[in-house]
Amino acid sequence: MSLADQDRSRWTASLVAEGQELVRRCLRRDRPGPYQLQAAIAAVHSSAPTAADTDWPQVLQLYDHLLALTPTPVVALHRAVAVAEVHGAAAGLALVEELALHRSPVAHAVRADLLRRLGRTAEAATAYDDAIARTANEPERAWLAARRDAAG
Repeated sequence: MSLADQDRSRWTASLVAEGQELVRRCLRRDRPGPYQLQAAIAAVHSSAPTAADTDWPQVLQLYDHLLALTPTPVVALHRAVAVAEVHGAAAGLALVEELALHRSPVAHAVRADLLRRLGRTAEAATAYDDAIARTANEPERAWLAARRDAAG
Protein backbone atom coordinates (compact mmCIF):
# COMPACT_ATOMS: atom_id res chain seq x y z
CA MET A 1 0.00 0.00 0.00
CA SER A 2 1.32 3.41 -0.87
CA LEU A 3 1.89 6.08 1.73
CA ALA A 4 -0.92 8.12 0.21
CA ASP A 5 -3.35 5.22 0.68
CA GLN A 6 -2.58 4.67 4.36
CA ASP A 7 -5.14 5.57 7.03
CA ARG A 8 -3.09 7.93 9.17
CA SER A 9 -5.67 7.79 11.96
CA ARG A 10 -4.39 4.26 12.61
CA TRP A 11 -0.83 5.47 13.23
CA THR A 12 0.12 5.51 16.91
CA ALA A 13 0.38 9.24 17.66
CA SER A 14 2.66 8.82 20.68
CA LEU A 15 5.17 6.80 18.66
CA VAL A 16 5.06 9.29 15.80
CA ALA A 17 5.70 12.13 18.25
CA GLU A 18 8.56 10.21 19.87
CA GLY A 19 10.17 9.57 16.48
CA GLN A 20 9.81 13.21 15.49
CA GLU A 21 11.45 14.34 18.73
CA LEU A 22 14.37 11.94 18.18
CA VAL A 23 14.85 13.34 14.68
CA ARG A 24 14.80 16.92 15.97
CA ARG A 25 17.44 16.06 18.58
CA CYS A 26 19.68 14.45 15.97
CA LEU A 27 19.32 17.33 13.53
CA ARG A 28 20.12 19.92 16.22
CA ARG A 29 23.62 18.44 16.30
CA ASP A 30 24.00 19.85 12.77
CA ARG A 31 25.86 16.81 11.45
CA PRO A 32 23.16 14.96 9.54
CA GLY A 33 24.17 11.67 8.02
CA PRO A 34 22.16 9.44 5.70
CA TYR A 35 20.13 7.80 8.46
CA GLN A 36 19.23 11.12 10.07
CA LEU A 37 18.15 12.48 6.70
CA GLN A 38 16.03 9.41 6.02
CA ALA A 39 14.46 9.82 9.46
CA ALA A 40 13.84 13.51 8.76
CA ILE A 41 12.05 12.61 5.52
CA ALA A 42 9.87 10.15 7.42
CA ALA A 43 9.19 12.83 10.05
CA VAL A 44 7.99 15.26 7.39
CA HIS A 45 5.63 12.60 6.03
CA SER A 46 4.38 11.71 9.50
CA SER A 47 3.74 15.34 10.46
CA ALA A 48 1.25 15.84 7.61
CA PRO A 49 -2.35 14.99 8.57
CA THR A 50 -2.90 13.66 5.02
CA ALA A 51 -0.63 12.74 2.13
CA ALA A 52 -1.90 15.81 0.26
CA ASP A 53 -0.67 18.01 3.12
CA THR A 54 2.92 16.75 2.87
CA ASP A 55 5.53 19.50 2.68
CA TRP A 56 6.98 18.20 -0.59
CA PRO A 57 9.45 21.08 -1.06
CA GLN A 58 10.97 20.17 2.31
CA VAL A 59 11.05 16.49 1.37
CA LEU A 60 12.81 17.40 -1.90
CA GLN A 61 15.35 19.53 -0.05
CA LEU A 62 16.10 16.63 2.30
CA TYR A 63 16.49 14.26 -0.65
CA ASP A 64 18.89 16.72 -2.27
CA HIS A 65 21.06 16.49 0.85
CA LEU A 66 20.69 12.71 1.03
CA LEU A 67 21.64 12.30 -2.63
CA ALA A 68 24.77 14.41 -2.03
CA LEU A 69 25.77 12.07 0.83
CA THR A 70 24.52 8.83 -0.72
CA PRO A 71 24.53 9.13 -4.52
CA THR A 72 22.80 5.84 -5.30
CA PRO A 73 20.16 5.10 -7.94
CA VAL A 74 17.66 4.17 -5.22
CA VAL A 75 18.02 7.53 -3.48
CA ALA A 76 17.78 9.22 -6.89
CA LEU A 77 14.54 7.29 -7.55
CA HIS A 78 13.00 8.47 -4.30
CA ARG A 79 14.16 12.02 -5.01
CA ALA A 80 12.46 11.77 -8.43
CA VAL A 81 9.17 11.08 -6.65
CA ALA A 82 9.62 14.25 -4.62
CA VAL A 83 10.53 16.17 -7.79
CA ALA A 84 7.29 14.91 -9.37
CA GLU A 85 5.30 16.18 -6.40
CA VAL A 86 6.94 19.61 -6.50
CA HIS A 87 7.52 20.16 -10.24
CA GLY A 88 5.07 17.75 -11.89
CA ALA A 89 4.98 14.18 -13.15
CA ALA A 90 6.89 14.96 -16.36
CA ALA A 91 9.87 16.32 -14.40
CA GLY A 92 9.90 13.25 -12.16
CA LEU A 93 9.56 10.87 -15.09
CA ALA A 94 12.52 12.47 -16.88
CA LEU A 95 14.67 11.67 -13.85
CA VAL A 96 13.35 8.11 -13.54
CA GLU A 97 14.08 7.44 -17.21
CA GLU A 98 17.77 8.26 -16.59
CA LEU A 99 18.19 5.67 -13.81
CA ALA A 100 19.67 2.22 -14.31
CA LEU A 101 17.16 0.33 -12.16
CA HIS A 102 15.74 -2.04 -14.77
CA ARG A 103 15.40 -4.94 -12.31
CA SER A 104 13.73 -2.91 -9.58
CA PRO A 105 9.98 -3.43 -9.21
CA VAL A 106 9.79 -0.15 -7.29
CA ALA A 107 11.36 1.78 -10.16
CA HIS A 108 8.88 0.27 -12.62
CA ALA A 109 5.99 1.04 -10.25
CA VAL A 110 7.12 4.67 -9.87
CA ARG A 111 7.50 4.97 -13.63
CA ALA A 112 4.02 3.46 -14.11
CA ASP A 113 2.45 5.87 -11.67
CA LEU A 114 4.08 8.87 -13.31
CA LEU A 115 3.00 7.69 -16.76
CA ARG A 116 -0.55 7.20 -15.43
CA ARG A 117 -0.54 10.74 -14.02
CA LEU A 118 0.51 12.02 -17.45
CA GLY A 119 -2.38 10.19 -19.13
CA ARG A 120 -0.07 7.78 -20.94
CA THR A 121 -2.18 4.77 -19.90
CA ALA A 122 -0.88 2.18 -22.36
CA GLU A 123 2.71 2.85 -21.33
CA ALA A 124 1.64 2.87 -17.68
CA ALA A 125 0.02 -0.56 -18.06
CA THR A 126 3.22 -1.96 -19.54
CA ALA A 127 5.27 -0.45 -16.71
CA TYR A 128 2.88 -1.93 -14.13
CA ASP A 129 3.29 -5.32 -15.85
CA ASP A 130 7.07 -4.89 -15.65
CA ALA A 131 6.79 -4.16 -11.92
CA ILE A 132 4.52 -7.18 -11.38
CA ALA A 133 6.96 -9.43 -13.23
CA ARG A 134 9.81 -8.34 -10.97
CA THR A 135 8.25 -8.96 -7.57
CA ALA A 136 7.42 -12.27 -5.92
CA ASN A 137 5.44 -10.60 -3.14
CA GLU A 138 1.80 -11.56 -3.78
CA PRO A 139 0.17 -8.61 -1.97
CA GLU A 140 2.41 -6.24 -3.95
CA ARG A 141 1.55 -8.04 -7.17
CA ALA A 142 -2.17 -7.73 -6.42
CA TRP A 143 -1.84 -4.04 -5.52
CA LEU A 144 0.12 -3.33 -8.71
CA ALA A 145 -2.40 -5.25 -10.83
CA ALA A 146 -5.23 -3.24 -9.28
CA ARG A 147 -3.38 0.00 -10.03
CA ARG A 148 -2.79 -1.16 -13.62
CA ASP A 149 -6.45 -2.08 -14.07
CA ALA A 150 -7.63 1.22 -12.58
CA ALA A 151 -5.33 3.16 -14.91
CA GLY A 152 -7.37 1.94 -17.84
